[in-house]
Amino acid sequence: MSSPGLKAVIFDIGGVVVRSPFVAIADYERKRGLPENYLNIAIVARGHSGAWQKFERGELPLLSFYGAFSSDLSDTVNNNTWYTDYCRKRGVDCPPLPRKVEIDGRELFGAMMRLAGEYDPHILKAIQRIRAAGKHKILALTNNYANVSPEGEIPKAELDFLGWGEEGAVPTQLRALFDDFCDSSALGMRKPEPEFYLLACKRNDIKPSEAVFLDDIRMNLKAAKELGMDTIHVPIGGSLDAVRELERKIGIDLTGESEDKRVSKL
Repeated sequence: MSSPGLKAVIFDIGGVVVRSPFVAIADYERKRGLPENYLNIAIVARGHSGAWQKFERGELPLLSFYGAFSSDLSDTVNNNTWYTDYCRKRGVDCPPLPRKVEIDGRELFGAMMRLAGEYDPHILKAIQRIRAAGKHKILALTNNYANVSPEGEIPKAELDFLGWGEEGAVPTQLRALFDDFCDSSALGMRKPEPEFYLLACKRNDIKPSEAVFLDDIRMNLKAAKELGMDTIHVPIGGSLDAVRELERKIGIDLTGESEDKRVSKL
């Protein structure tokens, strides 16, 4: 059943519109013999003061971020404590944890960015269909890295390493999919901070209750729901089911056969 009060569809980028960087993190963990989700927990548990969080708010330039990110992820004293707590809360036995590990933040971030260079075909088709229907605003709300080099341009070799090309983290064709692109690094706030969601609504003259928000991270969805937004979880490999749920909510055919223009690469 559709929700006639919805005026906007808000999309996360990484893990929704483009492939999830978590796939690269999981692959890196396997190659280094680290427990599953070890690096994710190390990133999230740092909270507001972590290198990743500062980077996404535009507070660290790219090259400075690499060193700080490496340091955070290599801190086994804190990371092992946080991972032990994570296992305890899940009610599972904690696996052996590394006594010492040296994580190369640049190597990991590069792998994440290169993997995120492909659109999800189901989400892309949905955006194109919503655009064609002309009934809803299409917004991006992303923890991103567009404003990451206030000291000057990123060297071309580094852009190539990250798979970003000359346009950086947000190419023109990606930005052009949306009526408004709310980027954490440009706006100085990030999900799940409530102010970020509210700013996106204010910029587009909508109430939170008039938006449906798609994200791959449940913590971000929880914050949106608490503000009154409708939400849809997009798990890895589950984008088609998520689009079908969105289809029901907004009453527009998003999955049927048509001559949609396809774009598979950023």
